[in-house]
Amino acid sequence: MNHTPRIRAVSCIALVVSLGVVATACGGPDGHPLSAAPYDAARQVSFNAGSDSKVDPDKPLEVTSKGDGGRITDVTVMDEAGHYVAGELAADGVRWRSTAPLAAGAKYTIRVSTEDDEGAPGLRTMLFETAPAKSSLTAEFGPKAGTYGVGQPITAKLSLAVGDGKGRAVVERALKVTSKPAVEGSWHWVDDKTLHYRPRDYWPAGAVVNATSNLQGVKVAGKLYGGRSKPLKITIGDRLEAVTDAGSHTMTVMRNGEVIKTMPVTTGKPGFDTRNGIKVVLGKEYFVRMRSTSIGIAEGSSESYDLPVYYATRVTWSGEYVHAAPWSVGSQGSANVSHGCTGMSMENAEWFYKTVQEGDIVKVVNSYGDMMDTFGNGFGDWNLSWDKWLKGSALVAGSDAADGNVTEVSARLRPRV
Repeated sequence: MNHTPRIRAVSCIALVVSLGVVATACGGPDGHPLSAAPYDAARQVSFNAGSDSKVDPDKPLEVTSKGDGGRITDVTVMDEAGHYVAGELAADGVRWRSTAPLAAGAKYTIRVSTEDDEGAPGLRTMLFETAPAKSSLTAEFGPKAGTYGVGQPITAKLSLAVGDGKGRAVVERALKVTSKPAVEGSWHWVDDKTLHYRPRDYWPAGAVVNATSNLQGVKVAGKLYGGRSKPLKITIGDRLEAVTDAGSHTMTVMRNGEVIKTMPVTTGKPGFDTRNGIKVVLGKEYFVRMRSTSIGIAEGSSESYDLPVYYATRVTWSGEYVHAAPWSVGSQGSANVSHGCTGMSMENAEWFYKTVQEGDIVKVVNSYGDMMDTFGNGFGDWNLSWDKWLKGSALVAGSDAADGNVTEVSARLRPRV
């Protein structure tokens, strides 16, 4: 392509491109590249964007030089948020092609730099918008906004299943959890639609935790793109830990590492042994009517019961509580006589109920019971070592990407006493 002598001033021009958008170029005196305003390269380059008003995000973007001795020297593609799209420019400057997927429902600016056969610089700028996704993947973060104990995991419930390892990696990169002060943490895939996030150790007392999603418009897998998700902010209270020793029949409660109360308790008797391990407070119920039939004990048997229970602090969905058990005060501190719950006096249960909050740690040791389930019956997340936790991340090399699927608990209110 030939141009007039470089001392000629080039006026500003504007032209409408095939996508229905305006490309502009302002010229100044031609001359050496250090002082030259680039000429409008509209006739020198073409795009494969087509004539539709919305570009298909599933197709790569191509910019091609039409020849006439000119070549492409540089291409930048950027969305409204300032994110660049990676691409490769051929050595001869004839073609540039995107190597990263475009986002769905996004607006982009393409800036193409060229030079003609005399070395004069050219510039072509174009705006385009990609078509929105037909189906979008969103994440619902949990728990609800508020203040929680140091053991509270962050959860993400996806609107659609993601079983592909590469797709899971895309999701994990887009779901961000940050805290002040900063801690080391990771997502763990519970199943195809559920992720849990926890730090390596408990959250620091007083931390502020934010969960956000950058999934919107991002290609996850196939024709599945991310949608907009509502962010979450929670705060972390004091580090409160209650350790129940089933062997010594005591519970020791600590706040920020200091013992604040030790109480006599009773835990599960043989055949109904309390689960060992770390549990997280799920909620508090001032009154619960506990029936043995809810856990499979036939009415009228020697183990049946139907009791009004007060100051019940829930630690599993299947019905394990820390609660008032005035009927067993004579055994508290000396024997295990419950059906799996941790029982204590009315006074101690009231104190415990008013002291703890959701997310606080309740740990049971020296019981003959099984280990607390990692998932599906509350938050047993902390019973996995850090190395095993990381194996549930799609971003960890060699990860299985999930530590087994969760079976939904059909009866989420099964009180045990």
